[in-house]
Amino acid sequence: MAKTIDFPIFKTKTPGVTGKYDFSDPVARQAYFEAKAGNEIERLKKFFAAKGTFIAYLLAKKAAGKGTYARMLVEIFSPDYLVHLSVGDIVRSVDEEVSDQEKRADLEKFLKSHYRGYQSVEGVFADQKNRDTKGLSHSAETILALLEREISRLGKKSFLIDGFPRNLDQVSYSLFFRQLVGYRDDPDFFALIQIPESVIDARMKNRVVCPRCQLSRSLMLLPTKEVGYDEEAKEFFLKCENPDCRGERLMPKEGDNLGIENIRDRLDRDEELVRRALDLYGVPKVLLRNAIPVDQAREMVDDYELTPEYYYHWDPKLKKVTTLEKPWIIKDDAGIDSYSLLAPAVVVSFIKQMAETLGV
Repeated sequence: MAKTIDFPIFKTKTPGVTGKYDFSDPVARQAYFEAKAGNEIERLKKFFAAKGTFIAYLLAKKAAGKGTYARMLVEIFSPDYLVHLSVGDIVRSVDEEVSDQEKRADLEKFLKSHYRGYQSVEGVFADQKNRDTKGLSHSAETILALLEREISRLGKKSFLIDGFPRNLDQVSYSLFFRQLVGYRDDPDFFALIQIPESVIDARMKNRVVCPRCQLSRSLMLLPTKEVGYDEEAKEFFLKCENPDCRGERLMPKEGDNLGIENIRDRLDRDEELVRRALDLYGVPKVLLRNAIPVDQAREMVDDYELTPEYYYHWDPKLKKVTTLEKPWIIKDDAGIDSYSLLAPAVVVSFIKQMAETLGV
């Protein structure tokens, strides 16, 4: 068994900050970031205002929260300056373009002038048509061209790239990506995320999705405002918050009951990718840790920064469900009792390390 990667524990507990913040409220969330990382946020905003840009590669195991962290950073610094680029989303959008004759012609024209690789542009389109929806089968050269195209559309902004590099063969491409797309003077860095597999497993096994709007929540970790109780099956369930869905019952996704064993090969590949990036010289790294040992939590973080576990009580007389919560204790990959951190606490660590990495 491979040795566990051990990232440093980042302290978010801040002298003088005594308030408790509701992370579900965007205004309160913004106030939290200002309280915990206001100095770094101000310096980074000046960096962006002065047209400073960077490229960051987000690397972690599947379901580690890369998209969530990126969205929060964009929320803080504005999409005018910072963009989350998901390679998966880009490839899926190309699916639609390929089926539209006019859009396909534009894409073909771009690839013929920018793509360099071991297959023809026609071969790239064939890959797109036959792509396995469970993974991205495109070559690294194709992904580079699609990323370059998206960046050229968006202009000179900072980018959080999610999904590249995706395998070991693509790591070397990421080292020269900024030169390839003309960002010769931009700093770049890897943002590596460590997350216990027990957290990923629980997220998968408890995930439920609205069959109408695809809203995703978790009965155990992220409930909706309204929870129902099925008296016949004797089980609780979540109701969709989207007004158009009218309280539609959220349902498990097929295969999620198997948890991480359903994606074991992917997790092992992702971990090896993080290890390879850690060993690279010449590229700065931001190290983000999702969990903290129970015996160190009181000193390092505030209670409201810890992920709660939700449970429920059904009152048969009132026909009412009460949502309750308690600290969620998990085993990290070394078998140590730990708490999982909520996303904003990890983002505070991201902001502070990013400011240091960029030297602002």
